[in-house]
Amino acid sequence: MIRRATHRLHCLTLSASILSSTLGWAGDPISLQQILEEPKIYHLRHVTVRGTVRDVQPLAPYTLANGDPCYGAYLFRLEEDEATLSVAVLGICGKPVVRDPEVEDGDRVEVSATIQAPSHGGTILSFKGPKTTTEEESVVQAVADRILPIVE
Repeated sequence: MIRRATHRLHCLTLSASILSSTLGWAGDPISLQQILEEPKIYHLRHVTVRGTVRDVQPLAPYTLANGDPCYGAYLFRLEEDEATLSVAVLGICGKPVVRDPEVEDGDRVEVSATIQAPSHGGTILSFKGPKTTTEEESVVQAVADRILPIVE
């Protein structure tokens, strides 16, 4: 079950990334509050968000449905004013690698990501690995494909 959910998460993210790359990078940054107020509008949309990194948590290796192990995934919270968004960085799959998180607590970053608001039973990456959400849960997560430091 977890393998299937992880495979779906990777396929969904890959599909969204391919679609967004054909349309170009996301435009101007969108506020986290705007995404959190209307998550269904942003579901599977590629956006750019900015904020401060909090609570970086490396994840244990996980396995895809095809048996490939994935390493180096991590989660963090992105804060902007009073809003906070969970951000997932997927692992590198197919070969064992050591990869430390690209961010540290307190970093100011710009993140290009696909928003996932799967209130209809979709899959997110949690601290315990892939997790299928239920209709009762209000989960919004950004799956990052690019993270850049903000130089001020």
